[in-house]
Amino acid sequence: MEGDNHSMEKGLLLVNKEEKRGSSETTITSLLIFTTFIIVSASYSFGIALGFTAGTMSSIMEDLDLSIAQFSVFGSLLTFGGMIGAIFSATIADAFGRKMTLWVAEAFFISGWLAIAQAKNIIWLDFGRFFVGTGVGLASYVVPVYIAEITPKNVRGTFTFSNQLLQNCGIATAYYIGNFVSWRTIALIGIIPCLIQILGLFFIPESPRWLAKENRDEECEVVLQNLRGKEADIVKETREIMISVDATANISMQSLFKRKYARQLIIGVGVMLLQQLCGSSGISYYAGSIFDLAGFPSQTGMTVLSMVVASAFGLCLSCISLALAFGFKGVPGIVNFTPTMAFIGILTYVMMFAAGLGALPWIIMSEIFPMDMKVVAGSLVTITNWFAGWIVSYCFNFMLIWSPTGTFIIFAIMSGLTVVFAWCLVPETRGLTLEEIQFPRES
Repeated sequence: MEGDNHSMEKGLLLVNKEEKRGSSETTITSLLIFTTFIIVSASYSFGIALGFTAGTMSSIMEDLDLSIAQFSVFGSLLTFGGMIGAIFSATIADAFGRKMTLWVAEAFFISGWLAIAQAKNIIWLDFGRFFVGTGVGLASYVVPVYIAEITPKNVRGTFTFSNQLLQNCGIATAYYIGNFVSWRTIALIGIIPCLIQILGLFFIPESPRWLAKENRDEECEVVLQNLRGKEADIVKETREIMISVDATANISMQSLFKRKYARQLIIGVGVMLLQQLCGSSGISYYAGSIFDLAGFPSQTGMTVLSMVVASAFGLCLSCISLALAFGFKGVPGIVNFTPTMAFIGILTYVMMFAAGLGALPWIIMSEIFPMDMKVVAGSLVTITNWFAGWIVSYCFNFMLIWSPTGTFIIFAIMSGLTVVFAWCLVPETRGLTLEEIQFPRES
C-alpha cells in the first residue's frame, strides 16, 4: 500500500508539472464570496468571546461577587472548552462533513452565550463559557480547512485570512461596546453572527474535497464548477483532487508519527504551541486589567484598541515594551511613562498578532496535511493550541501578581523563538495547490 501511495504522489506531481504552464488564475465568483462569508460568520462570535473578558472583568466580578481565582477559571474555560471541542473537531468534520460540523459548533455557541447572558451565579457563567469554548474549538479547525478546500490557489491565503479578519472585528466589538453596555448584552450580541451562519449554511455547498473523499464524484464536480464559474475549466483541478483522495489511505495516530510526516507535524504543532506561549490568550482576555494595573484609563485604552485591532506590527517589541513599562514603574523620574508604554505595548501586540500569528498557524494547519491525515493531525495540533492557551489564560492573572515585568519578558522571549522557528521551518505555500503542498518530493 505504501508503494501504491508513493506512485500516486509521483503521478500527482507529474500532472501538476506538465499542466502548470497552461493553468490560469481562477475567477472569483459570487458563490465563492458568499460561501466564505457564511463560513467565517461564526468567527465574529469567536472574536467577541476572545475579547469578552477584557472590558467586563470588574463588572462581572462585582455583579456575581467573584474572586480573582474564580474569574481566572471563568476566563480560562474558553480555552479549556476549545481543547475539548478540538478533540472531536477533525473526526466530526471528516465523518459528517464541514457544514454539519459548523451546525454542531453553532449549537454550542448559542447555548453558551444564552447561559452567560442569563447567569445568576458562577456555575451558569462557567457552563456558558465552556460551551462557547467548545463551539470555538470545533469551528477553529473546520473554518480554515473548509475555506482552503473551496478556494483556488491564487486567492487561498487571502480568503483564509478572512477568518482572522472576522475574529478581529469581533474582538474590536467586544473591546469597544464593553465600555457602554452590560456584559449580558454583549453575550446576546454574540448570538447574532451564529444565527446568520445557521441560516446561511442551507445555501452554500459542501467542500468538494470532502465530497470526493466520500466517493460522491458527480457532486464534487458540480460543486467545483459552481464555485469556479460556468466558463471555468475544472478538469485539471478535479483530477488533482481525485488523485489526492486516492493517495491518502486511512491514517491512524501511529501513522502520524512516521518519518514521512515528521516535518509537517513539527511545523503544525510548533506554530500552534508558540502562538499561545507568546501570551496571546492572556493579553487578549485581560487587556483591560493590564491597563488598570499600569495606571492607564482602561475605557480610553479599550476604545482606541478596538479601532486598530486588525492592523499590525511589532509583537516581540511590544512585549519588551510592556516588560520595560512595569520595570520602570518604581523608578523615580521614569514612573510617569509606565501608563503610556503599557498602552503602546498592548496596542502594538494586538496589531501584530492580528496581522500574522493570529491567523497563520490555522492557515498553515489547513494547508500542509493531506485529506485523511487532517483527522488525526488536525486534532493533535488544535488540541495543542487550546491546551497551551488554557494554561496561559488561567495563569496570566497570577503571573501579573507575581511580576508584570517578568511576565512580559517571558512572552518576549517566546515571541523571539517564534521568529526563529518560522524562519527556519515554515514553508512558503503561495501559488501552490493543496495537493502540491501536501505531497512534497521525498529525498
